[in-house]
Amino acid sequence: MNIITIGQQFEMGKLVAEKLGAMKADGEEIQSIIESSDHPLWSDLVKHFSQKAGILVIVDRTTPFNPAEFIGSGWTIDEEDKRSLALTEVDFSKIRLETMLKKDEISINGEEKLKRLKKAGHICLNAKVFETLWNDKTLIPESWKKKTNDNTTYIFFDGTILRSPYGNRSVLSLDWSGGEWHWYYRWLDRAWYDYYPSAVCPQVSPQN
Repeated sequence: MNIITIGQQFEMGKLVAEKLGAMKADGEEIQSIIESSDHPLWSDLVKHFSQKAGILVIVDRTTPFNPAEFIGSGWTIDEEDKRSLALTEVDFSKIRLETMLKKDEISINGEEKLKRLKKAGHICLNAKVFETLWNDKTLIPESWKKKTNDNTTYIFFDGTILRSPYGNRSVLSLDWSGGEWHWYYRWLDRAWYDYYPSAVCPQVSPQN
């Protein structure tokens, strides 16, 4: 259970007072707001403190991810998950890491893994979310530092499939090693193991 500190209580009270003041609410309106659990004021406060806790990450979609600028000349975007492109904020308390390995499978081809992700209906986080985390590494979940069976865990962002200058389809990832974060890309035509999971949002209706 997370305990609200005195400082957080003070900050919350201050924010509530500021917002109520901006509304110019009278006593009756204030009482109505207090009794209404679905009032926008409370959702705004939840969003505020979730951002501060590193749970909710805001994604700036005004500038798209540029692979040629980030990786190098000749890199392009081959395909993207449109549902992921629509995400302007990500609640990392709901993000899951999926390998798509079946029982007794040690590895899977990257293209097959991508097919399974799509069929399961997962919304894969894309390269813009990756870039947002890379630019502010304090936003990366602490749990992503954990190893998988003594192997460094590489968290992949399959919502964006890149194509290298040599024609290889690739996906970006983040990993924690040597006491710092690194980024990496892996070709989809290679073997993918249990320490190569994909970051996904809660699944929607599976594809046929």
